[in-house]
Amino acid sequence: MLSIIIPTKNEEKYLPKLLDSIKIQSFSDYEIIVADNKSQDRTQEVARSFGAEVVQGGLPAEGRNRGAAVANGDIFLFLDADTEMPDINFLKDAFREFDKKKLSMGVPVAITEGNYLDRLFFRWWNYFVASSQFAKPLAGGWCIFVKRDIHQKLGGFDEKIILGEDSDYAQRGCKLGRFRFMSSVKIRVSSRRLKKEGYLKVLLQDVGQGIYLLTHGRMDKKNRFGYEFDIYEEGNKNK
Repeated sequence: MLSIIIPTKNEEKYLPKLLDSIKIQSFSDYEIIVADNKSQDRTQEVARSFGAEVVQGGLPAEGRNRGAAVANGDIFLFLDADTEMPDINFLKDAFREFDKKKLSMGVPVAITEGNYLDRLFFRWWNYFVASSQFAKPLAGGWCIFVKRDIHQKLGGFDEKIILGEDSDYAQRGCKLGRFRFMSSVKIRVSSRRLKKEGYLKVLLQDVGQGIYLLTHGRMDKKNRFGYEFDIYEEGNKNK
């Protein structure tokens, strides 16, 4: 069984699109767990209407861990609420590559339906993920496949890291099993962060984060970059 774990906060707009894309998958042996961080909209109602189990969440690392704590699957799939599976065979094809490459952890190609600059940004991201996969892996928290036993051996995501916890997770995980960039499958990722913060700011921030991770190894709550969960829609409050 596959356990799909989604951390949320005020995602009533995007969550239905993701859950719809899961519902029509040709692969059906899965459960959905939504770890919600006290949403003030209809996020929890939407999740339950699709048959998802709802548990208390927090910031993304905490939410993922809380979802994994009640999961029953042998493989976990961590997804952001604003992602979509663009093809009905996404899960089927992902499992095929996961098994073929004998993976313990993997991340797919990230795509977006945004404008040219949005698409260029994600091409840049895919290039760096692919080129770093054998040495110091990078991972986007928007989509990570991992075996249950690897997650448990890692103790989950490091909740003390306020930013970059996804790449820290991959870098620790690759020491316990095989991590690879899954080039045969694509996940559609929202470009709302780029639109909200601007391309240059996001690029400089990501480069700065990468340098910080290389020199300090982690980003705790004292890092200079900060983290805000739920900042991309008007009317949402920062946490």
